[in-house]
Amino acid sequence: MIDRQKLHQNFQYFDNETIIEIIDIFLEEYPERFEKIEKNILDNDFVQLKFNSHSLKGVVANFQDPETIELSRKLDEMAKNKTSAGLQKVVEDLKLACTKLMDELSALKAELSRK
Repeated sequence: MIDRQKLHQNFQYFDNETIIEIIDIFLEEYPERFEKIEKNILDNDFVQLKFNSHSLKGVVANFQDPETIELSRKLDEMAKNKTSAGLQKVVEDLKLACTKLMDELSALKAELSRK
């Protein structure tokens, strides 16, 4: 769940239109980002998995959702250490957390659009 107070602090200098644009970019790019992560795992490509998981971690950190941040951090760490044990579970949990985050961001976007 998004920590709204931290989110507002993070975006305090942005107007609603800019925040909506940032949300839109994430929502648009997410499917391809996650597709790459899943392909990296199938290919056992820890170098690209590290790159793509680190990128996702940086993006989701903007939205102040502790669960998604922690799972993306964990995936990034596993990729760095080339740890395959438990990797699929972390990816499944992260995908679920990202789905919840996208739902919350869509709701937030609707709120911001009305202001």
